[in-house]
Amino acid sequence: MDKKTAILTQIIMTFLMAGSMSGIMLLIAIGPGQTFIETWPKQWSIAWPIAFVVTQVLFPFSNHLARKILGGRD
Repeated sequence: MDKKTAILTQIIMTFLMAGSMSGIMLLIAIGPGQTFIETWPKQWSIAWPIAFVVTQVLFPFSNHLARKILGGRD
């Protein structure tokens, strides 16, 4: 995978994961309602950059670990 595709994939994936996880966890914590609707966008905007940076740092390690587990196969 070329570098542009990898970065775009991480942007999209972290955007979706941060949105879904922040939404699910906030819904569990406070339940549905006006507070949820008002709070979720802020939580998402905080979670996404964190998720993106973390994937940039951890992707090489997880890729290496996956290759090791699969016996060096791509």
